[in-house]
Parts: sequence; structure tokens; C-alpha cells
Amino acid sequence: MPKPVSLKLCGEVAVIEVANPPVNALSVAVREGLLQAIEQAALDERVSAIVIYGAGRTFIAGADIKEFGQPPKEPMLPGLINKIEASEKPVVVALHGTVLGGGFELALGCHYRVAAPNTKLGLPEVTLGLLPGAGGTQRLPRLVSVEKTIAMITKGAPISADEALELGIIDKLEETDDMRAAGIAYAEELIAEGAKSRRTSELPCKAVEPELFDTARAKLAKSARGQIAPLKCMDAIQGAVELPFAEGLAQERALFRELLDSDQRSALIHAFFAERQVGKLPEIAGVNPREIAAVGVVGGGTMGAGITVSSLLSGLDVTLIERDAEAVDRAISTVSKLLQGAVKRGKLDQAAYDMILASKFRANHDYAALAHVDLAIEAVFESMEVKRDVFTKLDAICKPGAILASNTSYLDVDAIAAVTSRPEDVIGLHFFSPAHVMKLLEVVVGEKTAPDVTATGFALAKRMGKIAVRAGVCDGFIGNRILAHYRKAIDGAVLAGASPIEIDNALVAFGLAMGPFAVSDLAGLDIGWANRKRVAPDRDPREVYADFADKLCEQGHFGRKTGTGYYIHKDGKSEPNPEVLQLIEAERAEKGIQTREIDAQEIVDRYMAAMVNEAARIVEEGIALRPLDVDVTLLNGYGFPRWRGGPMQYADTVGPDKILKDIKKFAAEDDFLWQPAPLLEKLVTEGKTFASLNA
Repeated sequence: MPKPVSLKLCGEVAVIEVANPPVNALSVAVREGLLQAIEQAALDERVSAIVIYGAGRTFIAGADIKEFGQPPKEPMLPGLINKIEASEKPVVVALHGTVLGGGFELALGCHYRVAAPNTKLGLPEVTLGLLPGAGGTQRLPRLVSVEKTIAMITKGAPISADEALELGIIDKLEETDDMRAAGIAYAEELIAEGAKSRRTSELPCKAVEPELFDTARAKLAKSARGQIAPLKCMDAIQGAVELPFAEGLAQERALFRELLDSDQRSALIHAFFAERQVGKLPEIAGVNPREIAAVGVVGGGTMGAGITVSSLLSGLDVTLIERDAEAVDRAISTVSKLLQGAVKRGKLDQAAYDMILASKFRANHDYAALAHVDLAIEAVFESMEVKRDVFTKLDAICKPGAILASNTSYLDVDAIAAVTSRPEDVIGLHFFSPAHVMKLLEVVVGEKTAPDVTATGFALAKRMGKIAVRAGVCDGFIGNRILAHYRKAIDGAVLAGASPIEIDNALVAFGLAMGPFAVSDLAGLDIGWANRKRVAPDRDPREVYADFADKLCEQGHFGRKTGTGYYIHKDGKSEPNPEVLQLIEAERAEKGIQTREIDAQEIVDRYMAAMVNEAARIVEEGIALRPLDVDVTLLNGYGFPRWRGGPMQYADTVGPDKILKDIKKFAAEDDFLWQPAPLLEKLVTEGKTFASLNA
């Protein structure tokens, strides 16, 4: 097996190649090879300058994820970069592809930097609950302003090569695919000029206003609420400004180790790997997806238009069906506006927009226009009768081999498939609103769904830039079934004494972007109301049912769409609706409930215990294959704080025994809702975690 790092002499230039496909990750073997090569080049009297470049499609794209969670091995990256920077011979780094994390830190430790125009550079460690721990927080503010350093490191987003050149991070751009040659040419220029080593660490940090760090911390406290890594990044950057380089570097390393041992780092690493594992399913291993070029969408409302735009932005040809000519015109207008939004955001250029509307998108009110499509996605009203009618028509019109998909949020996919002559071609594709933005796609696999149809669902998600999660058939699948259960738990907390505003505030403090009642207002209270009426005939008489939400809807209050719900929405602002408390107090009195004070911690405990308990049932039933599938669903579709890793990761962090203890405590109030899931009890008895079920 060839070594991942090699050294060759080209005239007076020592050329160090990193070849560790696919992304030249900084494995221990790469670090060892770089150290040996730098030391060898330093001792070679024929060498006047050194070039480091990456073979293949990218320079070093960061750490080796195979080493995550493993004991660190020498040589460590900070020491290696210090060794490179200390070289008496000029070191040029030639950059292309994605230069991220440790790869970018290594580039900052080199003396001169040349890049290809398409290069992306960044320090994304904060997204994994860490900070750049190999000098990134110390060297970057010596090249760019402290304000820009804070933005790059605390947000973790990469910048373009053009911006890096403008900022002074790189010295020149070269329009070439051969960065090896570009690096050598630059090194030869430097030799001819008699250029010396230029160490970033010896530069002063850019000047800052005294109040800069306090102001930045105050902003981070709001934008990164609850997260510790962004604030630790601030500490490290401030150390770069206020301390000598060596001391700042030591402080950076201490802060890095502190984060390395944190629960948030573990949670974010779990989320990172879970999203890469979720699509690995035994049932589709080695199964080729069907070819999809043309898509039909039935329904041009908010969801149908979003699915249409997501498909169009993925390069697919789309035919949209609405019920009549007037509805067709409205759908065309909606799709056009969404595409215009993509142009404004820079996701689509004007020429592509014009091409899509001219040749890729069309709308019609005749189902016959779907005869050619490879995939038809139904996005109509959430009614079994309506959906079965649509599928009957699709079955008659669509060609053999075409996949028929339902975007249902709750309904039985098998019952929908039963009206067709091809249940093996039927699948649920549950998009989340807005469908052209949200990353989650629940792929609902029916009893007779063919494996290649399932594989196609996952392939479609990848093409659209979404994360697919396999779900089995039940009411609400994974996410909405869990939502329905924890919603009952928080409604119960309201009857017991908490207010909807107190619940929203407690859960926002926990890490949610919005509380559940605010989310209901945003989505539309009529949606939940319709679903509650749908399941009402089958409701168990033992259920403690809170009907204040229904009474709010009966008064015509549906949230933002009507201006009033749990909140009053006016002029872009929201404030609590006092009528809600009156409804709640009346219901408490009618049911003879003695209220008590419920603090923020108990609200969180109820919310999480209900979520984890129902999720445990879903895993045990096989609706979700593994706990990680639940985590990925809640992280990407329901606003669960990423830095907590998902509900099952949270349960493992606090301990499944703590969750079970809470359930038993709340059962004293409602022993029907709070019945422990057998799987949860089993894990506690055996002293195991949910993570033990992810293999």
C-alpha cells in the first residue's frame, strides 16, 4: 500500500504530496508523513523552498473521522504545524477543493498560500462542539480582522477563495487544475526574489475596540443560545489578541480539551455520524434505485409547490396537476415566486430560472399529463378518501414501473396502496414544510413496497440535498407520532398548572428555536384540530383529553393565518393571547383540577420523558429501525437542538433510568398517558443505553 505522503525534488523545490483519498484527511499516517517530509526537506542542502499540495479532488479537508473518539496519537497536529511554520526554508501550500478544519489550520501555518478559484476555506469545528485546536484561533486574527475571525470561527461557515484573497488569507489565485505546478511556480518565484520564511505567528493581531468581545459575546448568547463551543471560541480568540502567541496557543489547547470532554461535543459528534448512518439499510444494500427524470406532483398548495420547487432545483422535469384552470394559475404563480426566492438567495441564476419555467415545469388540470412520469407525488388534503381517489386515478394513468408516492403526514400508506393494482410501487414520501427548504424526508415503507422503490426514495432525497429516514407504517410514522404524544404531555402540564407561555419559554431555554405552542400558531392550529377530529372516534376513554386547543379553534383562532392563536400576531410582533388562559382556567374548573406551580425543569422533564418513551415504543415496534433514526428525524424535522444530539442521545446523556423515574413520577397524575415503554424498562434493567441498539 503506497504511503499517504511522498517527497520529490523538482529543481530547488521539495514537493510534498498528500494522497489519502477520498479527502486527504489528516490521519496519523498523514501527520507522520508530513513531519518526516518537512524534516527531510529541511536537512537537504539542495532544497531552497518547500511546496505542500493535495492529490486528487481536494487539499486536506480536515480530520480523519475514523479517529473520532480514539485516543490521540503523535505527532499531534498543533506540534506538526508549529514545525512547518518554524522551517527556515519558505513553505508554500497549494490549495484546492475544500480546505477545512485542520487542513485550513495547516495552511495558516505555512508561509505562502496559493489557491484555485473554486477553493472553499473554513474552520467548522464549532459545528461539532469544538474549537480549532491547532492554532486556528491564534493565527487567523493575525491575518484578518478580529471581527471576521469571530464570524468565521463561531459560525463555522466556509468562505470562497475570492474572499480569502481579498482578506489576505491567501496570496494569489491560479486558474489551473494543476495545483502542484502552481505551487512549484510560486515557490520558484519566491526563490528568485530571495523571499524568506514568513511566519503568521510573528504577526501582530489586528487592532480591536475594547468593547468588541463583550458585544460579540452578548450577540452569541442569543444566536447560539445554550451552546458552549461558540463562547469558548471567543475566549480563545480573545487570548490571541491579549496574550503572547505561545501562551494563546496553550490556552487554545486547554479550551479544546475542555470541549472535547463535554456532553455537547458528544451529542454533536453523534448527530454527525447518525446522519451518515441513517441511509445504510440492509433492505436496500446493493439494490439499484429506479431512474427518475420526470416527476408529477398532484396538488399545488404550499406543500405541493414546495415539492415541485425542490424537484426543479434538483434538475428534474416536473408536471404539476391542480383541479381546475384557476387553481393551475395559482400554482404556477406560487412556484414562480418560490423560484424567484431561490434566485435572490443565490441558489439559482436568472438563466437557469428562465430555462426551468420554459422547459422543465408545466402545470395542468388533466391527470393524463402524468402518463410519462417516473414518479408521481400526491400532495393533496389530508383525507383518506381524497388520497385514495387520487391514487386510483394515478394507477390508471401512470406508466408501468412508475412510482406512486403519498406525502401524507399521518395516514396509512398500505390503505392508500390497496386501491392500486401495484402496491409494490407505492411509498410514502413525507416532506416537511416548507418542502424546498426543510432537510428531512421520511421514506415510509409499506408492507408491499419493493426494495428498489425504497432505494429510489433515498436516492431522491440525496439528489434533493435532503436527509432521508426510513419509517414504517403507523399513524404519524416517526416524527408526528412522537409529536402527538409529547403534545399530550405538555397539554397535561397546562391543565396541571403551567401556562402555554411558560412551556414555550422553558423549552426555548432548553434549546428549541420556538416553543410548541408558538410552532402550532405558525403551522396553523386548524391542522392539529383536523387530525384530532380524525382520530377522535378511536380515542381511549381512559385518556385525559385537554380540549382548550379545540375550543380555541372553534372560535376561529388558527394562529398566524388568522392573526390570533395562543399568541396575538400583529405588525410583525407576537404577544400572549389572554383569552387562552380563560379557556384553560374554565377547563380546569370544569374538570376539578387542583393546579400547582410547575417549574421550567419539570416542563423539560415532561417533554423529554414523553418524547423518549414514545420513541422507545417506535423503535421496539420497528417503525424506526434504530434509536439514531429517531434522533435524525427530530433534529432535522422538528427543531430539536442539534447540540443535544436528539432525544435518544439526550436520554443516554441523562441516563435512561432518569427518564424512567420521571415517567413513574408523572404516572401519579395520569397513569394512562405515562405508561413506561417495555424497551425503556428493559434497557434500565440491563444497564444499557439506546446507543447500544444502533449497531
